[in-house]
Amino acid sequence: MSLPQSMTVVEIAAPGGPEQLHSAQRPLPALRDEEVLIKVAAAGINRPDVMQRQGKYPPPPGASDIPGLEVAGEVVALGPGASGVAVGERVTALISGGGYAQYAAAPAALCLPVPEGLSMIEAAALPETFFTVWDNLFTRGGLAADESVLVHGGTSGIGTTAIQLAAARGARVFATAGSAEKARICERLGAARGIDYKSEDFVEVVKQSTHGKGVDVILDMIGGSYLARNLEALALEGRLVLISSMGGARAEINLGLVMMKRLKIMGSTLRARSVAQKAQVAEAVRRNAWPLIAAGRVRPVIHRTFPLAQASEAHRLMESSQHVGKIVLTA
Repeated sequence: MSLPQSMTVVEIAAPGGPEQLHSAQRPLPALRDEEVLIKVAAAGINRPDVMQRQGKYPPPPGASDIPGLEVAGEVVALGPGASGVAVGERVTALISGGGYAQYAAAPAALCLPVPEGLSMIEAAALPETFFTVWDNLFTRGGLAADESVLVHGGTSGIGTTAIQLAAARGARVFATAGSAEKARICERLGAARGIDYKSEDFVEVVKQSTHGKGVDVILDMIGGSYLARNLEALALEGRLVLISSMGGARAEINLGLVMMKRLKIMGSTLRARSVAQKAQVAEAVRRNAWPLIAAGRVRPVIHRTFPLAQASEAHRLMESSQHVGKIVLTA
């Protein structure tokens, strides 16, 4: 296949608002060992992209400065030593940067086949959220079928994925959202109870709904401002898993409560991990989540798509928090 010499990308001109995203021309990425080149059909937008644009989340060493952590498209070239993926294969991939472009390089080990019946737009919405949710909710949080979980930000990309996966695997799900309407959307996705955090106290609702026991696991992207209340909402032997700190990175907690309830507090980020570490997550997702997608029990929720040239508008929508599920760019 004859490839062009250059491609259209979206660059961050300088740290700041959505207006700092600009279209530009760049050479196609040079493939490193065990990488493949993907002709991008669609790229998912995630909060880390917004944070990178604001100057708060720089890419890890060696990663592209172009934003975008997940893509779907066709493999058009193989780098040295790349295996397990063939030219012409439709894949979705987790990458460390470079997704807002017509072509993207991806580690072959982090490419998964596009699930049967899904569009490229839907496939582009899978890797970042499914890898994050699986690793944190099930591997780290140890959520089991007979347990309960509270998901904060239930209508975000992470939230809509977590609700569906947890419910599909037999857990009882509670989810917070920013309006009564969004709380009902959480329930339609599989939550036993959606909680409007603007008019309801999630600790109270959880305690009432569990006969005072609390939930076994909390998946939290808010951080500091929620930490003390999260500990109150957890059951004995409960696990709090932190994946972001949108509500602040510092908090004061009652260590006595942690000890008396035998709680575990843990957290993680995904982007800076090695390819080998992420490949373990990819295999777990392929083995456990892909069959649920194929069976129609779990599906990415797409709020809206934008063409690549309108990435700034897509970022404005994400920052408004008016969306439900994922926002996707089409190349």
